[in-house]
Amino acid sequence: MQKPRLVASDVDGTLLTPAEDVSPRTAAVIARVLADGVPFVLVTGRPPRWVPRVAELAGVAGYAVCANGAVLYDIGADRVIDKTELEPVALQEYARALARAMPGCKLATERVGASSMDGADEQFLAEPGYTHPWPNPDSAAAPLGQVLGKAAIKLLARHPKMTSGQMAEAAEAVLGDEVAVTYSSSDGLIEIAAAGVTKATGLADVAQRLGVEAADVVAFGDMPNDVSMLSWAGHGVAMANAHPQAVAAADEVTGPNGEDGVALVLERWF
Repeated sequence: MQKPRLVASDVDGTLLTPAEDVSPRTAAVIARVLADGVPFVLVTGRPPRWVPRVAELAGVAGYAVCANGAVLYDIGADRVIDKTELEPVALQEYARALARAMPGCKLATERVGASSMDGADEQFLAEPGYTHPWPNPDSAAAPLGQVLGKAAIKLLARHPKMTSGQMAEAAEAVLGDEVAVTYSSSDGLIEIAAAGVTKATGLADVAQRLGVEAADVVAFGDMPNDVSMLSWAGHGVAMANAHPQAVAAADEVTGPNGEDGVALVLERWF
């Protein structure tokens, strides 16, 4: 690939080290990317409220694609530019289907306001018994009716006795193409967005706004929710620690996230 005109990176397992940090080497190459006038776009399953800290560590302040493509967020302005939501009637329908397909699964919803912290007390609602695969101090417990009662950018399902891959297969069998099902953790968690919403569609929107073709984009990722982005970009790079699906979709495999895998590739050009 020639020198990219846009760099896109997943956050967890990719840009961040296992210690939830951005290494000095990676931060330095990101600074050179930006100094050269090339946008560096965060593309993550995280909601906007979890992006500012990462952006500060990485030294970026432009666009971020959040919630696996459901939200376009302006980091510097702390403003949600666009979002695609699942409506309450649809959420309730999907919840019934998931309960039939995976008895014992517990549900949560992710919401977003006009800014990263707008309505923070109700941005993540989980029904009793829902367990988090990672610390989530923003979560609020609520009855299922309340969890599903407002439009959400993401429906999440957890099951204590299934892998994420097994859950995704079961969910797709009952929901079909009505939604987009993916996962960013193998620990019994799936993430459901509106049909057609992926990291690829979110990144394509950013690229169009910036006047950059897909062929001029290099993208980094490690999990199944990155597959669409790795396939769409002109050069998709999977981390050495990546899920087999991400590796299969990539054009190249770099070092692991704990050994400056992103920097190893970007240093060819910057």
